Amino acid sequence: MSEFFAELGRYLGSANTRMQLLGNLLEHIYLALVPLVLGIVLAVCAGWAGKRWPRTRPALLVVSNLLYTIPSLALFVVIPGIIGSKILDSINVVLALTLYTAALLIRPVLDALDAVPPQVISAATAIGYRPARRFLGVELPLAVPVLTAGVRVASVSNISLVSVGALIGTGGLGVLFTDGFQREYFSPIVVGIVLTLVLALVVDLLLVQLRNVLTPWASAGRAALPVEVKTA
Repeated sequence: MSEFFAELGRYLGSANTRMQLLGNLLEHIYLALVPLVLGIVLAVCAGWAGKRWPRTRPALLVVSNLLYTIPSLALFVVIPGIIGSKILDSINVVLALTLYTAALLIRPVLDALDAVPPQVISAATAIGYRPARRFLGVELPLAVPVLTAGVRVASVSNISLVSVGALIGTGGLGVLFTDGFQREYFSPIVVGIVLTLVLALVVDLLLVQLRNVLTPWASAGRAALPVEVKTA
């Protein structure tokens, strides 16, 4: 064990190694979070369509389920042939993970919109909200607490799947895994695992904080609950 930690210290002691780790981490963040944002937008649009036209809901769910069953590595390889990009372009990973994120979030978006109380929707309609404005100003904000749970799962999934892109030459922390396995050098593998776990934890905490900012009424309700119980 002491030999392993000594080897790990020598690996991290190199300035070039630390710069390479920083570059890999930043690229991993880009490849994971950009598809997350794009996937959320696509899923929200699909959820709006499913809510506006209920007959489209079964088709949306079937398509999302089928998309998510496609192996990630196969999708990384197929996309260049469809859009004409090079096999090593990062856009392949971005597009693939955008599709995965949207497929994973369509059902949670529909469930979140279904959780909005009908009387709230009726009240917004009664005071003059048109469908698009009502969706953006009333339904979507009220759906955020339920939707956040799905987004948190999607963020962890993206951070994990980005590593698979290293098998086709794309950067990110997955490079540390392929490099370590090829050289039978375990220090890069351990560092890659730790950085991936830390990144997933940080992103998850940031999403929770973002949810609290976007839903101050829910945070106020949670804060007031212990006081109410104690008073009772």
